Amino acid sequence: MALITFTKRGIYCKQGDFYVDPWWPVDYAVTTHGHADHVRFGNKHYLCHTLTSPIIKRRISPDLDVQTLGYGESLVRNGVNISFFPAGHIIGSAQVRLEYKGEICVISGDYKIEDDGISTPFEPVRCHSFVSESTFGLPIYKWQKQQAVFDGIKSWINNNIEYQKTSILIAYSLGKAQRLIKNLAGDVPIYVHSSIANLNEVIIEAGVPLPETTRITQEITKDQLQKGIVIVPPAMRDSKWMKSLNHPVTGICSGWMQVRSHRRWQSADAGFALSDHADFTGLMEAIKATEAEKVYVTHGFTSAFSRYLNENGISSDVVTTHFGQEDDEENKADLAETVEKKTEAKTEVVK
Repeated sequence: MALITFTKRGIYCKQGDFYVDPWWPVDYAVTTHGHADHVRFGNKHYLCHTLTSPIIKRRISPDLDVQTLGYGESLVRNGVNISFFPAGHIIGSAQVRLEYKGEICVISGDYKIEDDGISTPFEPVRCHSFVSESTFGLPIYKWQKQQAVFDGIKSWINNNIEYQKTSILIAYSLGKAQRLIKNLAGDVPIYVHSSIANLNEVIIEAGVPLPETTRITQEITKDQLQKGIVIVPPAMRDSKWMKSLNHPVTGICSGWMQVRSHRRWQSADAGFALSDHADFTGLMEAIKATEAEKVYVTHGFTSAFSRYLNENGISSDVVTTHFGQEDDEENKADLAETVEKKTEAKTEVVK
């Protein structure tokens, strides 16, 4: 009997009677990380990594019924051993390892294999079956080393300051924003949108150090912002406030910026291919390291990536998700920011 099945509500383990990252409310949800397309309001009970708990309580509700595990720790539910291993995607992201009567299945959630210096690095887990994302599952997606990307961002910012332009980086509030803060901190002050500032507070309180930033309020002048780095979520991309700044220029930080046509579609002044997902090579490296006999491909270029795996001797099937085949980071980000608006008094920090 297969350890997991794919249902309308998401990935289901019948033996343990729980779901992993369910799309609709269930009694028992095992959660890989805090992004909105992986954790939803309405589940009766949540199991997640220790660092994910304060994040989802901040983003969803402080009253959630949450149980936590650290990496390498486990619990047994109805005979199924559940344990978490680092996914390297964002702070607190975890691969879920399930074991029952000698069968091992790993649901990876979202992951990347490059150590970003802030998330616990990805750790491959040997298993019989492996559920893998394929957000960037085409050979065209091959990332530069992150230091090269950050060197490019810093050069862009310095040039903007020299020509009295305001540097605005558009990045997801959870994950990408903290990664930018960690790697751009230095002589230039960093100003962040309230949604990012709120998550920074939660992450710092949980014991993860972050460099100092300044929350954008009405007291912060446009001249101050022009001399610094402004980081805002995708929901602010076309806001009147951004357009009102001193000569604003925008840089979108996303793996989709690898393709120039996507940059034009986003109407960005600059695009930086910085992703919290594995590129094509990373996906292949991670999958091979699991030595899995069966790979289930979800989230992204599922058909093409699954076909490539099969053609290269790795048995693979496609799993259709609630978000469909055209899902991408920016759509997820917009969804998450919409969810977060329910707990924020305002989206725009300055009128």
